[in-house]
Amino acid sequence: MSEQGTAIVTGGSRGLGLKIVEHFAERGFRVVTCSRKPTSALDELRARFDIEWHSVDAASPTSRAEMANIITAAQPHLLINNIGSIAQGLFISEPQESLETVVATNYIAPMVFIQAAARSMVGNGIAGQIVNVSSINTIRGYRGVASYASAKAGIDGLVRPLARELGPFGIRINSVVPGYFDSDLTAVVTDDHRTQIRNRTPLGRLGTTDDVVGAINYLTSEPGTFITGQTLVIDGGITC
Repeated sequence: MSEQGTAIVTGGSRGLGLKIVEHFAERGFRVVTCSRKPTSALDELRARFDIEWHSVDAASPTSRAEMANIITAAQPHLLINNIGSIAQGLFISEPQESLETVVATNYIAPMVFIQAAARSMVGNGIAGQIVNVSSINTIRGYRGVASYASAKAGIDGLVRPLARELGPFGIRINSVVPGYFDSDLTAVVTDDHRTQIRNRTPLGRLGTTDDVVGAINYLTSEPGTFITGQTLVIDGGITC
């Protein structure tokens, strides 16, 4: 085991998740990550760092349970819940199967992983940290993402009661709430819409993965050791 311990990063094969994996590997953590499929970019990181990857279908109860067992066995010091997927479309016409998949992936799976990590931390006397990656959709309404937004909001809702429960064990839990930044989830945004977003953002630009990773680094390093039960919005001021 590394001197820093083990960091679990869910949804770590591409985009923001891959950047988070790289960040904690560079900080000296042994990283355990999961996603539906591997990527060449993740394979390149695994050749450089101590990174373990597992295939997980977050919508499957069996797959979630297997990942929970992996988390327990890893005895993590950190859990970064980045796993998620989005289904766009009007809520009134969204099929029930889609609703259930979105809620399972964005709410049930992270909750199961939080429970596994918290149990391991408490059982092993580890003053660990948990960070959820949420979404701007939880604090500002947008058409076509109701199921996704409500599922992400549910995970944010866990932060405050769990800060109370886990604080006596030295375990901190927070959420980061990114605004718009280039990712697979925002790839469908048109150029005109991107321009509108920039114009509405006080800081005049879209976010970057580095902006989000920087906030996670702050929460999980020495300057953030007195912060728990919070949601940190990283959106350039667009929700002001």
